[in-house]
Amino acid sequence: MNELKGPLKGIKVLDLTRLLPGPLATQYLADLGAEVIKIEDAEHPDYVRFFPPQIGGQSIHYLTLNRSKKSLAFKLGTEEGRALFYDLVTKADIVIEGFRPGWVTKMGFDYDTLKAINPAIIYVSLTGYGQTGPLSKKAGHDLNYIGYSGALALGGKDGKIIMPGVQIADIMGGSYNTIIACLSAVIARHQTNTGQFIDVSMTDGAMQMSVMALGEYLNSNTKYQAGEFMLSGGLANYYVYECKDGKFIALGTLEPKFWMGFCTMIDKPEWMNRSLPTPDNVKSLKEDLQALFLTKTREEWEVLGEKFDVCMSPVLEIDEIEQHPNTIAREMIVEHEHPKYGKVKGINQPLKFSNSELHKGWAAPLLGEHNETVLKSFGYEQGQIDDLVQKGILKI
Repeated sequence: MNELKGPLKGIKVLDLTRLLPGPLATQYLADLGAEVIKIEDAEHPDYVRFFPPQIGGQSIHYLTLNRSKKSLAFKLGTEEGRALFYDLVTKADIVIEGFRPGWVTKMGFDYDTLKAINPAIIYVSLTGYGQTGPLSKKAGHDLNYIGYSGALALGGKDGKIIMPGVQIADIMGGSYNTIIACLSAVIARHQTNTGQFIDVSMTDGAMQMSVMALGEYLNSNTKYQAGEFMLSGGLANYYVYECKDGKFIALGTLEPKFWMGFCTMIDKPEWMNRSLPTPDNVKSLKEDLQALFLTKTREEWEVLGEKFDVCMSPVLEIDEIEQHPNTIAREMIVEHEHPKYGKVKGINQPLKFSNSELHKGWAAPLLGEHNETVLKSFGYEQGQIDDLVQKGILKI
């Protein structure tokens, strides 16, 4: 591990989350300099660790969601385990959990309990539907949350919904809003000297993804079928088209200046007035544009487009992203090496600071890899640690 650096240096985060939304949020906090301690039950750890595919016995998904964290694993459900967790809370700044409402209360890790121990603690609860409402205790995944939020209904073709390619509610509604919650509460604590509880709902957060279409409906009763909203397939000049080689081009000529530039590029000045979004215009223009794009390969369209600033770009395949010049220039792929499972690449955090130097980070930890170092950093003497080991609460 290298020295923590970044704008969040000095912030201690106790991370009880599992799977994708919470761990991605806490990894982002760790990238920015926070000391993130991933706390797991030694007998029932984050089960993303066991998901295939694996490198050196560790899930690739675990490895790409948990870098630059310290791992502390002990028996959470025991009296001694709870006492250990309470000790950590006294010196922590933030606790983040992602369990369904009721579990943390049953375990004794709820906000009211922890606030009595540390009134300055910031407690973020990340759930699918939030702490209140008729869905609060209902099971769900990203697909369910975006179904309730309106985001799923917008994407598609000819009125038929399609599966999104990424986890919208998990990441945009969950991970990013958890980060916002943490940073906002830290600022508020500077003003009030007290912590607080923040209820983060992935469904609520995913509703923000539908802000334009939902805003239209709320204020004009305009309802769109899948693929009809202007930015979800409802415009021919803002659409994805297949090329001669089976690859795809994203055409984003939304503003008139870009559409006119595109028409100039393809030597079709007579098309300049065809972008009006009437149903007949959209249908016929999509057909003509698709026929046009099938006349060249994606690379040929890219070469042609280099001379024209018209918001036309390739749809990169997943195996093309790492070596794209812009990805390289922006340093968006990072690599770390662990002595047991070797080198692992991941997606870098996307912020570039002018006055804050960030640390290089380290590979995702093995289960309980930092048990001794974490406890010592929280003031535990070696004898106290040995006593916990003898009682079977943790392993060193």
